[in-house]
Amino acid sequence: MLDQIKGLHHVTSLAVDAVENNRFFTQVLGLRRVKKTVNFDAPDVYHLYYGDEIGSPGSVMTYFPFPNMARGRKGTGEVGETVFSVPQGALDFWQKRLGEYGVNGLALHEHFGERRLSFRTADGEGFALSEIRDDPRAAWIGNGIGAGHAIRGFQSARMQLVDDGAMAELLQFMGYEKVDKIGDVARFAVAADAGASIIDLETIPNGAPSQQGAGSVHHIAFAVENRAAQLDVRKALLDTGYAVTPVIDRDYFWAIYFRTPGGVLFEIATNEPGFDRDEDTAHLGEALKLPTQHEHLRAALETSLQPIPG
Repeated sequence: MLDQIKGLHHVTSLAVDAVENNRFFTQVLGLRRVKKTVNFDAPDVYHLYYGDEIGSPGSVMTYFPFPNMARGRKGTGEVGETVFSVPQGALDFWQKRLGEYGVNGLALHEHFGERRLSFRTADGEGFALSEIRDDPRAAWIGNGIGAGHAIRGFQSARMQLVDDGAMAELLQFMGYEKVDKIGDVARFAVAADAGASIIDLETIPNGAPSQQGAGSVHHIAFAVENRAAQLDVRKALLDTGYAVTPVIDRDYFWAIYFRTPGGVLFEIATNEPGFDRDEDTAHLGEALKLPTQHEHLRAALETSLQPIPG
């Protein structure tokens, strides 16, 4: 069993409109845009990162907004819901706020004893806010959201699977322990100082397979401290029979990827070097940052990419 995994690092999803995506995550949810860059494999498409003040691992939601992309089809073999942590007692504020912004699918409920507010983005992606007592993480404050209500980072993610057996074995190999089960949902947790430590597996035996599109999670990333730990994890996964990519430099972290038995794409990402490697912390996410291999495209991209306020 591995001991290098430190919970979630980031979650990356697909969207249609960059301006709407930026508006929702910064103005509605109150996260900070910590990086404005482009998709390494499709540089004519943004890669936008939102999180806490510095984009701490376990706080960062990222997006590839593809204009005119068809909406994804919900189903099995995907991350069905990403959950943020908010302070105890914050959900009344959030229900009122999200309602005033016309957010879809608002529903209050309890999940493993936590009070939650579920909702969907304009693209149909599933999210929830969960009241977590004594989450010590500092929140990014602004846009009318105070410290008593602001998002602290991820609490968990829920995967939807036809059968959770192989995924449960993988999570346990990665250092997660099964801590509870209610109905068709099994809960797994890993020791993580920075929260973002929970994965829920929902079994839908006769569920139709998902199809990726706008509103779908592209991949879910797990955190390791550094490149040495990442190499250890990569070797262990290869030895177990997983097809793992070589290490890829993503400028703000190093990444490896592999497809899980349930169909979900996993990434293992390093906590180093961070989002301040090419911008001062006070100005994160303001300028368009390009990977070195795409810098020669700057003039064209600054003309063709949809302008994003802020």
